[in-house]
Amino acid sequence: MTLTFHSNLSKDLSLLLNDANDYDVIIQVGENQSTKEFHAHSVILRARSSYFKNAFSNNWIIKKDNMIMFNKPNVTPNIFEMILKYIYTGELDLIEQSGENILDLLVVSDELLLEELYEHVQDYLIKKQSDWIHENIALVLHTVFNFENCKLKDYCLESICGDPQPIISSEASPLLDKDILFGLLKRDDLQIEEIVIWDYLIKWGIEQTPGLESNREEWNEENYEELKKTLNQFIPLIRFMDIFHEDFSNKVVPYKAIIPSHVYEEIEKFYYGYTSVLLPSRTGKIKSNIIKPKLANIIANWIDKRDTMFIRNENVPLYKFELIYRGSRDGIDNKSFEDKCKGKIKSLVLIKVRQSNEIFGGYSSIGFKTNLRKNGCLTFYRSSENFIFSFENNEDTQNMKIGRVLRYTDAIVDAI
Repeated sequence: MTLTFHSNLSKDLSLLLNDANDYDVIIQVGENQSTKEFHAHSVILRARSSYFKNAFSNNWIIKKDNMIMFNKPNVTPNIFEMILKYIYTGELDLIEQSGENILDLLVVSDELLLEELYEHVQDYLIKKQSDWIHENIALVLHTVFNFENCKLKDYCLESICGDPQPIISSEASPLLDKDILFGLLKRDDLQIEEIVIWDYLIKWGIEQTPGLESNREEWNEENYEELKKTLNQFIPLIRFMDIFHEDFSNKVVPYKAIIPSHVYEEIEKFYYGYTSVLLPSRTGKIKSNIIKPKLANIIANWIDKRDTMFIRNENVPLYKFELIYRGSRDGIDNKSFEDKCKGKIKSLVLIKVRQSNEIFGGYSSIGFKTNLRKNGCLTFYRSSENFIFSFENNEDTQNMKIGRVLRYTDAIVDAI
C-alpha cells in the first residue's frame, strides 16, 4: 500500500518558498508604484507550469549573475503571491479576497496555464461570488469572453439571457463589446421583449458611431448611413416577427434607412401575411427561476405532441410564456394561486422541490380552474391535452418523465 504525506510536503515547500537561500529566479511583478520582487526556483516553476517551462527555455531566458531574470508587469504583487503559494504548496485562500482580485487571479491562472487553478477559481466565483458577478456582469463577461472552455463565460451568458434587463440598463451597457453583443443577439434564449432589444441596439449603435447626435431630428442622410454601417451585422439578428405592428410602426419604421432593403422586404411580407425568411421567434421565452430555456422548449414540444428534442423552425407554432404567478413574489398559498391564476387558459405550473434539484409541474390546456364546486359537489372538466412531468434538475434532458391524462373527462377537478 502506498502512503502519502502531503501535509508535511506542503509545509516543507512553504518553508522553501519563504526562506529561499538557493533560489535561481528573480521575478519582478507590477508596475509604477506597485511593484515587488519575488525569489523562486526554476525547477519547481517548470514542473508546475508549462508556461514557465517554455519561458525558461534557452530562447527566452535572460540571466544576470547566474540568476534568471523575469518580469511580469501585468500582474499585481498580491495576485502573484497567491500564484506562487499555490505553485509551491497547492494552497489557496480566497475568503478575504475581493471579486475583482479573484477575477484577476483567474486571468493570470489562464495566462500561466495553471489549469487546476483556472477551474477552481471559476467554480469559486460562480458558487461563492454569484452576487458580485451579477452586479459586475459586464466587466466579468468582457474579461472572460475570449477564454476557451470557460464555464464562467457560459454562466454569464445564461444569466444575461435569463434576465437581460440589468445589463441593458447599466451605465456600461452602451460600451458592451460588439462581439459580446453579437453573441447575445444570436441566441434563441434571450428572455426579453424584442422591441426592448431593438431599442437597446439603436442606443448602442448611436454610442458606437462617432459624431452621431442622440437627437434623431438633427440627423441627415449621412448620419443614417453611418449608423447603418455600425449595425449592419446586427440588424438581421433582430426577430422582427416578435415585434407588434404598433411598436414596429412607432419605433422601427423611423429607422427604415438603416435596415438592409432585403430584410425590410421580408418584414413587409411577414406583416402582410406572406411567407418570410426572417429569423423565427426566440424559443423558450419563459421568465422562470426554475427551468432553463432548453427545458421550456421540451415542454413546448410536449404541448404540441412532438418529439421531445424536436428542433423548431419558422413553420412550427411557438409559445410565449407569460408569468402570472411566482411563489416567492406572490406568496405560496392556495388563495394567492387562485387570485392570480383563476380564469386563465393554457396554463403551465412549475415547482422546484425544496433542498433538491428536482423539478415537477403540469400543463393544462383549459387552465387550473378554481371555485368549481356546485352545491357541495365536485365539478370535473374535460381535456385530452393535459399532462404532468418531472425533471431531475434544470439541465435534465435525459431522465425527464411525462404522464398524459388517461381519463380526459376527469382532467381537472376542483380540490381546493
